Amino acid sequence: MTDKNIQVDNIYEEGEQWVQNLGESTIHAKRMGGKFRNLKWLAIAVWSPFFIGPYITWNGRQAVLFDMDKRQYHLFDITVFPQDIWMLTMVLLFLAILLAAMTAVLGRAFCGYFCFQTIWTDIFTKVEDWVEGAPVKRRKLEKAPWGPSKLGIKLTKHIIWIAIALFSGITWMLYFGVTWSEYFSGDITSTTAVITAIIAIGAYVFAGFMREQSCMWICPYARIQGAMCDEQSIMPTYDHYRGEDRGKLKKGKFVEGFGDCIDCNQCVAVCPTGVDIRKGQEYGCITCGLCIDACDAVMEKVGKPKGLIRYTSLTEMKFNKPVEALYKRPRVIVYSLILLILLSVLVYGMLNIAAMDFKVLHDRQPLFVQLSDGSIRNKYELKVMNKTDKEMPVEISFKSEIKDLKSINKLNTVIIPTGNVKSIYVYLNAYEKNVGDNNNVVFVVKGAQSTLEYETSFFTHKSMK
Repeated sequence: MTDKNIQVDNIYEEGEQWVQNLGESTIHAKRMGGKFRNLKWLAIAVWSPFFIGPYITWNGRQAVLFDMDKRQYHLFDITVFPQDIWMLTMVLLFLAILLAAMTAVLGRAFCGYFCFQTIWTDIFTKVEDWVEGAPVKRRKLEKAPWGPSKLGIKLTKHIIWIAIALFSGITWMLYFGVTWSEYFSGDITSTTAVITAIIAIGAYVFAGFMREQSCMWICPYARIQGAMCDEQSIMPTYDHYRGEDRGKLKKGKFVEGFGDCIDCNQCVAVCPTGVDIRKGQEYGCITCGLCIDACDAVMEKVGKPKGLIRYTSLTEMKFNKPVEALYKRPRVIVYSLILLILLSVLVYGMLNIAAMDFKVLHDRQPLFVQLSDGSIRNKYELKVMNKTDKEMPVEISFKSEIKDLKSINKLNTVIIPTGNVKSIYVYLNAYEKNVGDNNNVVFVVKGAQSTLEYETSFFTHKSMK
């Protein structure tokens, strides 16, 4: 046991001490195994569909495709047009409320495990660990003078970083119908090239250089998360009552009067944002739990119970009270109700996307024309949109209580191209004496999948009075 304790004491130098790293130096976080580290790697799987999605086909076309030219957005069997873009608003609002609810319950768990900045930074730093070595080696390499060896190591790392960043940018554009062959042949548009470059440069700079500073200085969520948490929120917390007064082991033994914390600094060494969890909650903490893995490993080595740093709430830690059930917390209840409403609206919208859209515009200049035989003519523009991925034949008709209301042009079956709006002009004639108090006209468009009606009016001199 003495050897193990001395070993723990000697690894103090592997970390650096600061209250909050504000960019003064690069954080070289140590990588240790543990359940939360494994959970972080599993969380990366959440983003794996991003790289796989463009290659999945469905019914002969790309399963997920944002066709900007045709203004069609395909998600497997679902095709969304700009007229249904309100559903995107519902999705974004749902995700925003879900983030707030998650923060109220688990702190910044999204930041620690699922945020794209966290995921890409973890990947970039893993590459750095492979190429440059452990944190101690990386710090020595930073201080070493430039030479062929250092240049080769740095160049290798940055080439891999650039490849990952460029692959991310290209993958993003594949969702918009761009293909790899267009990149290789140089047939991409300037817009595609610019967007690809912006995403690639962003990934390279934010994940490779800024890292945790992106969260502290750019992301607004880190600033407002304090307002979303309360005393019941569960976050990584240092057990001050058990750990203090902290002190190093001496000759492999605990000093009488000291707490369980041996001040090995491993919780800081593994923190990707350089937070010292023992100094209390910092807005730089992304609640990833890596400090828990480190502390549990040290406690196991020195023969002390695990949990000196653990996921818990302020209520449980300070007042020794159990965390209230979620259904008893007003904030969680409100969030849950909003999420349920948004999800219901979204599901209803997805299940009731109409195959076509239909509207009627009455000619305003003039509203009507009196013909030489005394009859009144009204002009209408019928706009029919085909919201499917196939041509759609539709039958157009009208109904009204107006006696002898006739169309001067024959209403035949009309073919509406996929994803397009087609205008059909209809001229209706009637004698004013036949137009009563009810001057409504209902146009009917009948397709293979649905029938839509649109009510408008037939204007005469009488209706203008």
